[in-house]
Order: sequence, then structure tokens, then C-alpha cells
Amino acid sequence: MRRETALAAGTVGVVLLTVVAAVLVPGALADPSEERPVRPGPVTIADMEIAAGDVTGDTVTLNVTTRLSHRGPPARNVSLRVQAVDTESGLVETTRTVRVGNLSGEREVAVPTNLTVEREGGYRIRTVVYRDGQRIDSGARELRGLEALQPPYARSDVRFASADALPPVSFSVAEAGEERTTLALQMGLTNGGDERPADLRVTVTLRQADSNIVANRTSVTVESIRPGRTETVETRLAVPAGYNYYIDAVLWRDGVVIDSARGAANLNPSETISVNETRREVELEVGDFTRGDGEGGDRPVPEATGQPTASGGPGFGVAVAVVAVVAAALLARRKRQ
Repeated sequence: MRRETALAAGTVGVVLLTVVAAVLVPGALADPSEERPVRPGPVTIADMEIAAGDVTGDTVTLNVTTRLSHRGPPARNVSLRVQAVDTESGLVETTRTVRVGNLSGEREVAVPTNLTVEREGGYRIRTVVYRDGQRIDSGARELRGLEALQPPYARSDVRFASADALPPVSFSVAEAGEERTTLALQMGLTNGGDERPADLRVTVTLRQADSNIVANRTSVTVESIRPGRTETVETRLAVPAGYNYYIDAVLWRDGVVIDSARGAANLNPSETISVNETRREVELEVGDFTRGDGEGGDRPVPEATGQPTASGGPGFGVAVAVVAVVAAALLARRKRQ
């Protein structure tokens, strides 16, 4: 009985002590989770989409859409910093900062940004995510060949033909005289679009190869070319005999240069010229999206320089050198003995 009485008395004492503590110390029995600050949910870059907007002769506007993924408790005061960095010089071309605000719920949010850059070369589009001024994630994507984006006034589906059997510019001798030679010129044009553009013309200029002096020139109106068809534009020009000439053909539409081509006419049998040019199609390239290291930010990755380090080099290492020194010392000591 005494043992049971002691246990009962101890239990009553614990209850009384708890009641007194609750009265004298408010909040002593409160839920500890209510006092601890709630850690904001993570915000990461899920993807980055880039589209070409307005294109002018000098610039292009890039429509950059960054998709942010949010999970867990609300994240407050989220913002983005979007930069366009020149891939050749490494200089920042332009920077935009966008305020996203507060994010809550399990969802993705698309944040649009516009960057206007020069219409040439390539850029690395880099996005950094901040929460309350603290960097929490980053990502990047590269663009190349922006010069392939043409402004509306320079767009045309008609180009000089580029087939091996149909050179863009060819000629034949129509009349051969002692002082002047008349050349019959043919320019092949191909319509690769779905419409029949109008207001097209071709200017042809004959330049003497050695002096680059214009010997003759003319302009020819191009008739309507059906979609998918190739037509030949013909004209004749007379030039002084016995010289070599470059044939420069330029395609115009409403005062805008659309395309150009060059050929060579060798009228001097003792010396010939050729058109030494490499034609390369420039295409817009968009690199893969790459992400940073999240909370820690981007970590610089050392690049190989191709030079030996201070602790080693090509061929033998430090260990071999030490062994060689010890062997030489032992050999010298043996000779002295």
C-alpha cells in the first residue's frame, strides 16, 4: 500500500507541477513547430525557351521564357536576372531583372523576358534565380548564327540557283571582235517558297579582274517565278576584248539586296582567273539548356590549358627525379670508398 500511495502521490505532484508551469510560464506547453520559422520551398529552373521576336537590320529581340518549378512551403520575394553574354568576348551585352513575387503550391511558373542584342555572332543567355536577394539557382543556353535571322524587308524565297549542273552565273561568247567582245550572260534563279514574289530585278556588273574597273553593267527585270520552279534570266554585255572579267550578279527586291553571286569570264588565253570563294549556309543554332549548382550557385570549372603543372610535366614525374638524385649520391659515395 505504501508503494502504491507513493506512486499516486508522485503522479499528482507531476500534474500539479505541469499546471503551475503552464500558469506561470505562458506558452510552455505550446507546439514547438509554431515557434520555429518555416523554411521556404525550393525554387529551381525547370527549362528555358528562347524565340526570335522583332528583327531589324542591326538587332534582334529575343523572347526568353524561364519556367520556374516551386515545391513545398511558400517562397517569398522571388526575382530573376537574365543576361546576354557575348560568346566571343565574354562581355555582357544586356541585362534584365524581373520580379516574380511570391510563389506557393506545387506548380511551374513561366516568366517571360525580352532581350535586345546585336544581330550577329552568338550569345550565352544566362538566368539567375534569387529569393530575398539570395541566389538559389541558375541556368544557361547558347545561341549561334543570329545573322541568319533576316528582317522582314530582306526575306525572300527566290535565290540564285546552286546546283552543280546549273551554276548561278554562266556566259557564252555571242560576238567576238578585235576590240570588243559581246557576252551572253545567264543567271539561274530558284523560287523555294510558296508564293510568286514580284518587283524582282537582277543587276549584272562586269569588272576587269586586274584593275577592278567596271567595264559594263545592266539591270534586268525578273518575271514572276512559280513556286518550286527555276528560271533563267538572260542579258548581253559588250566589253573590251582580251581581258579577264568577274561577273557580279545581285538580286534586288524593292531596293533591297536579296542575294548575290559571282562568276568569271576568261577572255585572255594567256592568263585565267577563277572565283575562289567558299559559300557556307549560316543557320541559327540554339544550345542545350544547362543548370547551375542550385543553392551554392555556379561553380567555375577549370579548363585544361595544355601546359604542365608545377608538380609534374610530360614524361617523368617528381618521384623519378628524387630516385635519380638518391642513386647519384650513392654512386658518388661508393666511388669515394
